[in-house]
Amino acid sequence: MFNIEIFDIKLDTDFIGRHFVYIDEVDSTNLFLLNKANKFNTNGTVILAEKQSKGRGRNEKVWYSAKDQNLTFSILINSKKYLSNNLNLINFCSSLSVALAIENLYQLKTSLKWPNDVLVSQKKVAGILLESISQGSKIEKLVIGIGININQTSFQGNFSIQPTSVRLELNGRPAERERVLAEILNIFEEHLIKLENNSAGILQDWKEKCRMIGEKITVTDGENTKYGIFEDVDDEGFLLLKSKGKIEKIHFGEVSLR
Repeated sequence: MFNIEIFDIKLDTDFIGRHFVYIDEVDSTNLFLLNKANKFNTNGTVILAEKQSKGRGRNEKVWYSAKDQNLTFSILINSKKYLSNNLNLINFCSSLSVALAIENLYQLKTSLKWPNDVLVSQKKVAGILLESISQGSKIEKLVIGIGININQTSFQGNFSIQPTSVRLELNGRPAERERVLAEILNIFEEHLIKLENNSAGILQDWKEKCRMIGEKITVTDGENTKYGIFEDVDDEGFLLLKSKGKIEKIHFGEVSLR
């Protein structure tokens, strides 16, 4: 059982997570926050569910998470002040926050995989999915869905990247979910505010944790596959793929080392 009192003591934010909703089971925390019928309109609202019946990752991949073991939550951003930022960089803020929280609390070395995965020992410990509602060309609501393997110790299925959990990387020692969530939200708020005036700093911090830059990679998008060198990430957060002497900007795709 998630202890909300412990979480609240550790939370040190002005608006992220100050409206906190805890649910035993939901179809998807992202869908729940985006559903207008549920009337969530407070900027920074966080919903945490112990189980998702329709948890998803990018490209509609199913996200399985053992009940009461992990963190599956979503953050609502609907302030125009923050929605004016590049969404890719908000995504980078999210993955950085997860990575830094794990390092701060448990001294585990993390790395980041473009565009939205967090790795420990080259195994996936967390994934992020951004979804939004727009009116014309303007985004009205942005929801950041984050799934983190905390205390789950076994994973069934076929995975493109081997999964792990904080507990497995700690050789079986349980991790405190309340502390992890509070630390992530504390760091995320700091990064979101920093993004307004120092997006270059966020981008640089993200790059320093991405070990794939400079490596030979494969980019898969549906039936299309591209090969080249992960040259860099541009100012908007898009991957720059170098192939046959030319640079191509990659907006989305599944990246793997060759």
